[in-house]
Amino acid sequence: MKIAIVDDDPYMHEWLKPYLNKAGFELVNYQSPLNLRPGLEEERPDLILLDIMMPGMSGYELLEYEKIQKIAPVIFMSAKGASEDIVKGLKLGGDDYLVKPFDIEELLARISVVLRRANPKGHCIYAENLQVNTETYEVIYENEKIHLPQKEFALLVYLMENKNRVFTREQIFDALWGIDKESDLRTVDVHIKRLRARFKGDHSWSIKTVWGVGYKFLERKSHEVIKT
Repeated sequence: MKIAIVDDDPYMHEWLKPYLNKAGFELVNYQSPLNLRPGLEEERPDLILLDIMMPGMSGYELLEYEKIQKIAPVIFMSAKGASEDIVKGLKLGGDDYLVKPFDIEELLARISVVLRRANPKGHCIYAENLQVNTETYEVIYENEKIHLPQKEFALLVYLMENKNRVFTREQIFDALWGIDKESDLRTVDVHIKRLRARFKGDHSWSIKTVWGVGYKFLERKSHEVIKT
C-alpha cells in the first residue's frame, strides 16, 4: 500500500521512511503543498499524512480548497496541538490528527485504524514488516509478496486478529478445521511450524508457544527482543 507524506520538513520524511517501509508501505514524498493535487491524483496513495504549517498553502487549505481527502483518507500530523486546531482539522475532513512529536507506534496504529475504516471490505492487518489483506489474500513480508496455502493464511489471520491472546490447540483446531475428522491436533503444530519458517528475522512480533497452553501472536514495541 502507498502513503503520501506532505510536509515541508525534510527531517520528517527521513525519520518516517524506515519505519513505514518496514511496516510494508511504499512512500511518496511531497515537501511543497503547491500544485499537489495533480501529483496525488497520478500516484493515488491509499493514505495521506499531512502537515498543517507549510509555506504557500496550509494543510487546512489543502482540505478546504483542494479537497485532497477525496483522493485518500488524511491524517494530520502537526505541532499545533490546541483543541480548536484539532477540531478544525477534523471538521474540514481529516480522518485523524496527531500532535508532533508523536510516537511511531501510535502513528502505525492510527494508520491501521484509518485504512481499515476507509476500506472495510479490503481489511488489512498490520504488524512490523508484515501486512495481510483478508480480502485479496495478499501477504507482504519485508516489502515482498509471499504465498501462503489457504490454511496457513487462515491461521495467520486468526492469530493476528487476536494479538496477544492465547489459544489452545483445541480452540485453533475447532476454529480452522472444525469437523474435519481426517486431521488431529498435531495438524495445528505442523502449520505453526511452517508459518514460523516463512517469517524468519528480527522483528517486534512472533508466533509464540505458551507452554502447557497453546499459541499466540505476540506483538511488542520494536526495541524489545522476542524469543519464539
